[in-house]
Amino acid sequence: MMFYRIAFFILICSTGLSVQAQNQQSGWLATFNTFRLNPSFSMHLDAQLRSTDALEHVQTFLLRPGINYHFNKKFSSTLGYAFVHNRRSSGTITGYVTEHRIWEQVLFSHKWLMVSTSHRLRLEQRFLPVTTITNNELKVTDRVTAQRLRYFMRNLVPLQNKNAFTKGWFAALQNEIFLNVTNKDAVNGKVFDQNRFYAAVGYRMGKIDLEAGYLNQYTKTVSSTLTNHIVQLAVYKRL
Repeated sequence: MMFYRIAFFILICSTGLSVQAQNQQSGWLATFNTFRLNPSFSMHLDAQLRSTDALEHVQTFLLRPGINYHFNKKFSSTLGYAFVHNRRSSGTITGYVTEHRIWEQVLFSHKWLMVSTSHRLRLEQRFLPVTTITNNELKVTDRVTAQRLRYFMRNLVPLQNKNAFTKGWFAALQNEIFLNVTNKDAVNGKVFDQNRFYAAVGYRMGKIDLEAGYLNQYTKTVSSTLTNHIVQLAVYKRL
């Protein structure tokens, strides 16, 4: 698909221009849930637990609720909040600090033959913590605001021929690109923030999908690049 070719080209070019490169391996556990409130509204809730390199520590705990408004079966919008608790180091001191986010998104889904495709455009207002070391502990002394734009596309293909896919195995392929749109100096000084490419297999049981896959997270930092090789296990609760 053209989108994946463009994303791959950007990734390769960025890698070639980097002076330094780091690699790590980690694991992510995630649950993505949608609960119907009435014909027009539903609730979104996802929770994630992410490890540091080599599964040594918990890197991030993320909790992200939101309210969805459904214009029709294919198009919806969401307003939400995210609590992001991150492990951070400053010199020899390591601790956990929290980033708060407000986010808005639109989601459009369609189907072509047996392939179900979702497009998501999300804008985040990030309230990033500024820390100092007090009594050998990381303390948040201030916050700076930055905005980030994310475009996500996911394709899901049943692995058996069924008109109504309610049970069975499937394959999923997705990509998401992250761009800093305001106050990029508070992040990495660049418009490009990161790219996440993901391939998975899963099993559907009615409204529940169980999924396992590989996620390649390519991140541009201030002075280098980081490629995180991730094993992700996820549970999806659909409408």
